[in-house]
Amino acid sequence: MIQLRDVKLEFGGHALFDGVTFTIGPRERVGLIGRNGSGKTTLLNLMSGLLDPDGGVILTPGDCRIGYLTQEVSFTRSTVLEEGCAALRERCDESWRAEKILFGLGFSGEQLSFHPRALSDGFQARLHLAKTLIADPDLLLLDEPTNYLDIVSIRWLSGFLSSLRGELVLVTHDRGFMDTVTTHTMMIHRKKIRKIKGPTGKMYEQIAREEEVHEKTRLNDEKKRRETELFISRFRAKARLAGLVQSRIKTLRKNEKLQQLEKPEDLEFSFHFHPFPARFSMEARSVGFGYDIDSPLIRDFTLSIGRQDRIGVIGKNGTGKSTLLRILAGELDPNTGTVREHPETRVGYFGSGPIEGLDPALTVYEEIARASDTAGRREVMDVCGAMLFGDDRASKKIGVLSGGEKSRVLLGRILMSPVNLLLLDEPTNHLDIESCDSFMAAIDRFPGGVVIVTHSELFLRTLVDRLVVFGNGPPRLFEGEYDEFIEHEGYEEEREIKSGPSVPSSRKQARIRRADIVAKKSKALGPVESLIQSTEATIERLEERIAANNEALADAASSGLKEKISQLARENHGLKEELGRLYRVLEGALDEHEAKKLLFERELDRAGPVSQARPRSRSGSGPNPPHRKE
Repeated sequence: MIQLRDVKLEFGGHALFDGVTFTIGPRERVGLIGRNGSGKTTLLNLMSGLLDPDGGVILTPGDCRIGYLTQEVSFTRSTVLEEGCAALRERCDESWRAEKILFGLGFSGEQLSFHPRALSDGFQARLHLAKTLIADPDLLLLDEPTNYLDIVSIRWLSGFLSSLRGELVLVTHDRGFMDTVTTHTMMIHRKKIRKIKGPTGKMYEQIAREEEVHEKTRLNDEKKRRETELFISRFRAKARLAGLVQSRIKTLRKNEKLQQLEKPEDLEFSFHFHPFPARFSMEARSVGFGYDIDSPLIRDFTLSIGRQDRIGVIGKNGTGKSTLLRILAGELDPNTGTVREHPETRVGYFGSGPIEGLDPALTVYEEIARASDTAGRREVMDVCGAMLFGDDRASKKIGVLSGGEKSRVLLGRILMSPVNLLLLDEPTNHLDIESCDSFMAAIDRFPGGVVIVTHSELFLRTLVDRLVVFGNGPPRLFEGEYDEFIEHEGYEEEREIKSGPSVPSSRKQARIRRADIVAKKSKALGPVESLIQSTEATIERLEERIAANNEALADAASSGLKEKISQLARENHGLKEELGRLYRVLEGALDEHEAKKLLFERELDRAGPVSQARPRSRSGSGPNPPHRKE
């Protein structure tokens, strides 16, 4: 439990919070909502103790352990599993719990032996989240925990958080995920914080009703004030009405004038539709693609996109979803098969990778304007305003914008362009809940076709009527809505997590584990050993050439051949630079080989020798593994 009483906080003389009071009660799971920049992360910093308030008090029980998922990632152990186990409570031998959470967040058995720094950025973020969950704190503060998670991991995390024994405060732009997990909603709105029991929709409805009442009251108040002011001005000079006039003047001064509520800035999405006469806008036929030809991501895939189709692309990260959209958008050429589009097809493509194609020297206005040859200044400024670049902000240079702002510029370019097919890869990553709702409504109104990669089940349930499913095999089509897919098929990976890898406890499991480690060791060390051998051979050849050149230099010097001396000296200089580079490569490869060798030796030690495993009696009466309460 945590209490905030009359908390105040200022930044640069600007009051971010003033008189904030609320309590997170036992077993409450609270969704914290508010527009980007309203102070959600700052509030979590206050609750975690990373930030001290300028006024008021924050009260927590003395034995309350707080777990806070920050954006800073740090690791101290040599393997993923060791890093996860380091977060367990002291004297708590529950490595099975660490493995369960790591598998739930999408780690494979092979990855558990990786060094944390050998992971991709996305899996480093997952490991950071896993450590926060493994620690099992009394109060859990999560700031955008679904970043870098795929839909299977998000579904697992939803179930895990729903069964928490302690308290939770959750910040996420995924409204569907939040409503599934939380029991209460807390909102930062107009510099005030309020909390109610129930989902986000209930909070938004209550705020809307209260602001409607405020506006009606304000209008009635203004009408009465005008009538009173008119009475005062008309009868101020009448001596016999002086008492009434003075009474009304006092009433005006006593009654505080209600201020009109400022309209919050919203992203207002409206796609510019280019008329399309045909039935199908694009067709991919027998498409195959792989960055490694021996391990293709996509094989023999065929898809026809109708002019009003709503197609969702789902699956784990790294299976090829973004690659498929890049092929459909023409950014990548398929290795096999063809992609054809109708002559009248106009594509609006939003990619999930680094934002490219924006000119850092242009202003926001200029970048959005160049998406259309016919739009006038007013129309361009309308789109700038819709993307929250109104007034002077439209003159900001692209080069100084944040990643989220650049994403909004790219969306603005799509809004400005006449399109009839949208290819969208995680388009809501930099939007808050209100903007996500607006974006979803705009897609729903769009009369053209849509292919969208998203991990938001709310988007999938609301918008999609067909699915492209990426699983353990090649992608396939599911002709039906998302809930039908969950009911009839579901995710292969979820079944694997539920049946999940167990903790090695028997002789057979230990033998399999050691065999796996030996195989992984051979696979991991092989390329490094090959690099060492080839580098050493190249170094030997270069040293022989340098020695030969030195002999030739001596001969040229004795003969006075200046051009020959100059040529051999230049060649030797280049050879020595290359030799220095190769020695650095060799040194790095040797260090890597030693580190990996040590890592696998530790893994084998941890697995233990098979001979030490106690054999099970033939009658089955041997010792059973202890029951582990989860």
